[in-house]
Amino acid sequence: MIIYLHGFSSSRPDDYENVMQLKMIDPDVRVISYSTVHPRHDMTYILNETHKLVSETQDDKPMICGVGLGGYWAERVGFLCGVKQIILNPNLFPEENMEGKIDRPEEYLDIKTKCIEDFREKNQSRCLVFLSKNDKVVDPKRSEALLSHYYEVIWDDTDAHQFKHIAPYIQRLKEFKAA
Repeated sequence: MIIYLHGFSSSRPDDYENVMQLKMIDPDVRVISYSTVHPRHDMTYILNETHKLVSETQDDKPMICGVGLGGYWAERVGFLCGVKQIILNPNLFPEENMEGKIDRPEEYLDIKTKCIEDFREKNQSRCLVFLSKNDKVVDPKRSEALLSHYYEVIWDDTDAHQFKHIAPYIQRLKEFKAA
């Protein structure tokens, strides 16, 4: 089973395409839809839904995948639920770049400070990161600097922030899920 978390633009056709591509790894792909504008509520909702899906699945190696803002949540919730994570162009600093787009972007900073201390160190090698060199929404070099000490980072030369082309990486994702 793969749990998919959309980004801030949750109704994009890209999300459908991403889900279809993820089905090449595992036919059981579940989408958790969340508001994107209420961080504290989103955290609780995504955590509860993920925990429920993970506890009900027969898959002994479920994963969670998120794009953009969904990558922010997938890394944290995946860690808390004990499942591997795939994060595509994660928005690691929503408290900075969501200003004017949501009601309370400062809640993201509050969530960061309440997450388990040094969680990335404890999560080492359980997350696979994809960054696009052409991402104009988040700074991929800043993301790499933060994540590369803990996780494998794979660079994409063509995609933009929405990361529409997962298919070229299917084999690597299958290997990551199976390991």
